[in-house]
Amino acid sequence: MDRKDVAAALDEIAAYLELRGDDAFRVRAYRTAARAIAHFNGDLRTALREGTLGELRGVGPTTQEVIADLLDTGRSATLASLRDSIPPGLVAMLEVPGLGVAKVRQIHAALRVDSVDELEAAARDGRLARVPRFGPRTAERVLRGIQYRRQIAEVRLLHHARQDAAELTRILEAVEGITRVAVAGSLRRGSELIRDLDFVVELRGDPAALVERLGRLASVRESVHEQAVTLRFTSGAAVDVYWALPERFGFQLLTVTGNAGHLRALKARAEALGVTWSDEGLIQGGRLLPCPEEHDVYRVLALPFVPPELREGDIEIELAAADALPHLVDTADLRGFLHCHSNYSDGVSTIAQWAEACRAAGYTYLGITDHSQAALEAGGLGADDVPRQHAEIDAVNASLQGFRVLKGVEADILPDGTLDYSADLRARFDFVIASVHTQLGMSERDMTERILRAMDDRSMVILGHPTGRLLRSRNSYPVDLDAVFDKAARTGIAIEINADPQRLDLDWRSVRRAAAKGVTISIGADAHGITGMDNVGLGVTVARKGGLTAAQVLNTRSLAHFEAFAARRRR
Repeated sequence: MDRKDVAAALDEIAAYLELRGDDAFRVRAYRTAARAIAHFNGDLRTALREGTLGELRGVGPTTQEVIADLLDTGRSATLASLRDSIPPGLVAMLEVPGLGVAKVRQIHAALRVDSVDELEAAARDGRLARVPRFGPRTAERVLRGIQYRRQIAEVRLLHHARQDAAELTRILEAVEGITRVAVAGSLRRGSELIRDLDFVVELRGDPAALVERLGRLASVRESVHEQAVTLRFTSGAAVDVYWALPERFGFQLLTVTGNAGHLRALKARAEALGVTWSDEGLIQGGRLLPCPEEHDVYRVLALPFVPPELREGDIEIELAAADALPHLVDTADLRGFLHCHSNYSDGVSTIAQWAEACRAAGYTYLGITDHSQAALEAGGLGADDVPRQHAEIDAVNASLQGFRVLKGVEADILPDGTLDYSADLRARFDFVIASVHTQLGMSERDMTERILRAMDDRSMVILGHPTGRLLRSRNSYPVDLDAVFDKAARTGIAIEINADPQRLDLDWRSVRRAAAKGVTISIGADAHGITGMDNVGLGVTVARKGGLTAAQVLNTRSLAHFEAFAARRRR
């Protein structure tokens, strides 16, 4: 078992305990331990043996026993006992949007429903609507939630798809006759949810021999050969592998990357230039033009290279033809690392560990933003703990040269639109990210008014994860984003692209709308340990799909410029 497996088992224990109605503190302890293990940047067995594992937040003697069981035997007696006592379908019901533990327990007690399929039947035949405090509207919402859950079961998150693709790339690169492997499709374009994994391989040799070799891979359960080789792996992953000879590789990679609208626009441009766009490639004067790289295709069509993230069939071809494509922001452009949680709230890394990791990664400043006190489930930073945290930040800063840790906070936007903490306490922070975490079921009007009122508070510098969505888990709460963007542009508040893999919020389409209104965008990792630093790359992908340049992103700016941005809000 690796740390991800151990963390998943601890999370599952927490879910079963919560369903059983156990003490909330015990449930929270297992969830905190799961988060700590998921972000642990070391060897679990060594840490357990040396006794340092217990230094992690939430990892006490009881959870250490569970972890030891999992590492030694691959199973946990605690988890096995809970699985025996609680129907596993109840945990699956928790994944239906809108159903929390209390409702699942109530449904189970009233209807003896213990699976998603049985829940759907009860919602359709009227039984669910007759449960006290449910009614027809709740039953309809449950049906929509079940449908949504089934739809998203067919897709994977961007970071999971990238991990799978990296492993599959290594497998394909080892196959005889393959000289180059490239990821294609929606994954290469940086879509937030990935349905299929597509690869293009450069082939030297007989295609039939390649098909045979791919089908013989040890991890392949089934292969189907049509326009591409479709491989179904024992892990459950299914991928399409397209092949091309070296002189056609660029054209094949372009067409498999897509999307359809982008390719239609390229084909129309080719025809206007007297170039035939065929399945085999570009033909001019009866001759198939060699296109070993994608740049060659665009060059034939008298266009600059269009980055894959922009290939969504929008206006990218018109921009390219006018030589007006934006120079997209890159991870290397970021100078500040923003939105991370330390062990003062629900993070697992200390402030010193954060500072050292960010400095080593090439950043020049770091914004620590633990949760404020209203975020009880996240171990929010109490008002009495703020001076102690700030003193620790001062001590870390005194030990560093050429790097600065900023005193930030992720303050809750309360239901009435005020920010957590007193105004005097918020003024002691260098900057404030303000986010909605509670009462997500408000109407669009009320939620919009809540956020707009919060934006009147001069301490807010950044609006965090503006729509509250959790990919594959929770839809965005209703909010008039255009009203929010208008006010952000007018008042100088930055809007966050939250790079947590389950959020990626703002959505890239909304990023384009915000940028068009002149809104400054911040890329925040929302990392809870230094192992989550790579989240930033996902946020940059969203920013690139949104067409952002480095100048439009707040934390590409120097420390002095960032501090000036925050100071203008206070004035």
